[in-house]
Order: sequence, then C-alpha cells, then structure tokens
Amino acid sequence: MIDTIDHGAVRELRLNRPPVNALAPELISAIMRVVDTAPQQGVRALVLSGSPGRFCGGLDVPLLLTLNRPSITALWRDFYSMMCVLATCQVPLAVAITGHAPAGGTVLSLFGDYRIVAEGDWRLGLNEVQVGLTLPPVIFSVLRRLVGAHQAERLAVSGILLGPQEALRIGLVDEIVPFDKVVDRAVEWCQGMIALPQGAMTATRQKAREDISKLFQHSFSNELEDVVDMWCDDETQAVLRSLAERLTKNRV
Repeated sequence: MIDTIDHGAVRELRLNRPPVNALAPELISAIMRVVDTAPQQGVRALVLSGSPGRFCGGLDVPLLLTLNRPSITALWRDFYSMMCVLATCQVPLAVAITGHAPAGGTVLSLFGDYRIVAEGDWRLGLNEVQVGLTLPPVIFSVLRRLVGAHQAERLAVSGILLGPQEALRIGLVDEIVPFDKVVDRAVEWCQGMIALPQGAMTATRQKAREDISKLFQHSFSNELEDVVDMWCDDETQAVLRSLAERLTKNRV
C-alpha cells in the first residue's frame, strides 16, 4: 500500500491504495510503520506523496461503514496513533500533494514540515462537517497552528474545500509547482534541509515543533469516545451512507 523510493538520503513514501488512496486500517498502520522506522534505517528526510491526481481521498467511508463499534473505535485509535507518529517524526517531512486531498488527506499534510501542491483543479480541506462529523479537537489545534485562528474557524465550521491558489493564500500549503515537478520539488526541499548543519537544524526543528508533539502527551480516551459517538450517531450515519453511495458510483 506504500511504495518506497529512495532519493539518496531522502525517502519518498508514495501511497498506493487504488483507486483514491483512501485511509483504511491497513494503510493507516502502514503509514505509522514506515514513518516510524525510516530514521533507524539511515533516512534523513521523508517525502509523503500519492498517485497522480489523487494524494489521499480521506477515510475509506464505504469500508468503514461495514465496521461495528469496537472496530471503529480501534480504527480511530490507530488514526490518532498515526497522527502522533507524524507529529513526532524525527526527520524533516515534506508532503507532495499530487492531487485531491480532502479530509484525511489534508490531515496528513497538516503534520508535515512543508507542503507542496501540484498545479491543477484539486480540492483540499477539512470537510468533516459537511459529512456530519465534528472535526476532532487535536486536528483543529494543528490546523489553527498552521493557518491562524480565523482561517481555521472558517475552514472547520464550513467544511469548505479549496483549490491550490486559495490554499496557498491562507497558508494551508507552502508552495504550488507544475504537476510533474511536485515530488522533485519536495525532494529538493528535503535535500536543502539535510544540507544544513545537522545538530543545529535538528535541535531547532524539535523546538519549533514542540507544541505539536505536546498535543499527544496526554490521554485521548475522552476525545476518542466523543469521536466514536459522533461517528455512530444516527444523523451522521445517514449522511455517511449517502456519501458512500456517491463514492461507490464514482469509482465504478
């Protein structure tokens, strides 16, 4: 589900779960594993990318609707663990947004050090509210850190999806490049980071990202219970079933 491509000391982790790289339990576990183990294998920076036109389609709603409450609870627990692994990644992480990145796709990008999106008619953003879900507090905190309080409120409450230019304007992404250059530019950014004096860069990066890592230094039991309750709510389930039907038709 993840193709590993080494560019010298920079490792590209390319999501490969057709058709849209939707986040299912196996892919979430795979992301945790490859990000967590890369530094021990001598990798000095990471690029997280996706397939052409589809970075990540968010949670695999049709699949997740088949799961019972204990399985959904386990899924969300793993999702939080994945966010923790990304937040505390020991090496610089660039996100090459190769296409559409709604909901969970944007969540993945929030935890990177630098976000590069390909030119094109893509959509990014956190549209959880539009499908009947409350944006989890920890995700809102990271969003607010990135784009500021006002824009975070606008994006989270409305659930709007943005094109690359608007995403760049408000700081949701850092750079837009031609479609065929997005991975190359992400690798180039990483190479610039590892060319810096490593002791100084690593210590400064750790200090700069300390607020993100601290978000995961307490129990999420109550927050997870609230997220699962919202997922299982009758209204939410009805909206999600309608979404799943549309997604299934579009994939046929």
